[in-house]
Amino acid sequence: MDYRTALHRGICGETTEYLCRGQQFRTGLRRRGKKAEVNIKTDYIDKALSEFSGYITADELYDGPFCVLFIVDNHKFNRLCYEVLDHDPTKEDIKRFFRRFKQMLDARGLKVKGITTDGSPLYPEAIVEVFGKEVKHQSCQFHVVKEINKDIIKAVAAVRRQLKQEKVKRPRGRPSGDRAKQIVRKNKKVQKKITELFEYRYLFVKHILSIKEKKTLQRITRGLDQLRTLRLIMAEVYRLFDRRRRMDTALKKLAKLRRRIRRFAKLRNTLKKLFSPNLEKALTFLDDSLLPSTSNAVERANRRHRKMQKSIYRVRTLENISQRIAIDMQRDEYGVNMKKTISTLHWSRNSERRKTG
Repeated sequence: MDYRTALHRGICGETTEYLCRGQQFRTGLRRRGKKAEVNIKTDYIDKALSEFSGYITADELYDGPFCVLFIVDNHKFNRLCYEVLDHDPTKEDIKRFFRRFKQMLDARGLKVKGITTDGSPLYPEAIVEVFGKEVKHQSCQFHVVKEINKDIIKAVAAVRRQLKQEKVKRPRGRPSGDRAKQIVRKNKKVQKKITELFEYRYLFVKHILSIKEKKTLQRITRGLDQLRTLRLIMAEVYRLFDRRRRMDTALKKLAKLRRRIRRFAKLRNTLKKLFSPNLEKALTFLDDSLLPSTSNAVERANRRHRKMQKSIYRVRTLENISQRIAIDMQRDEYGVNMKKTISTLHWSRNSERRKTG
């Protein structure tokens, strides 16, 4: 190539210029996405399904105008299937996605034993139609309890608003007279109660309380019997998910709890999530020791995608997202052998140091 030199507009040095603009040098800029997608459909899926546990979890992830559907092995945490949509998913999209995954299983003689999903209405009909009624459908325990916790926290916030209305308004300035001083003392007492209810609101939804936390809860709910009742109900909800119980026993306890709540109109309106059918589905895992109670496997895949979203994506297109997911799945495949290599090297180096030492 021929170059010409030009004077540098500075203290020293010179600038090299091209005679003409050539094509962009492509080494190091080749996209591996298409190659990774081919590998995912062949080598990766063969290796992942060779240790298939039979229990999967499915979820949808929204990425701007796009939606990513994931199926993950709920024991091995391997991503097995994915699809990128340019619209919000419908029941037909979920059915087509499940059918494609079932074809992959049928080709290898594998079957699904249980599926864990969140409380979305997209999945129940598709699961029954594609996999059959014999496949157990588990609603994620974390999502169900999370919705009930939100109702409890809202109820505590409503009590704080009621206490705020009990404060007496008084003119500005220092209080003069016994009546004014009494109003100030009452307002301070009410404000202290409001502050403590806000500061320790997590105690109403925490699973296990220490002795100190129980005393604190007893103190801040003095005179507020409705909040103590909410805490007792929340403790009963947590007991429903005890692995030592069977599903029939848990359903009887749930029915008893619902009858108790129906007697009080205010409680019934506050804890509407306790009457959701998803709560009954969230107890399915009690009859199957191998069925995971949560969809943590697919949520971890979603977190991987969010992290990749921030650091890698330049232009978000359907093709770009699909290829990036394929590259990330391929990286997971290589990561297992990489960890084994690193551990072997560390072990060999430590053994050499022991010999020399």
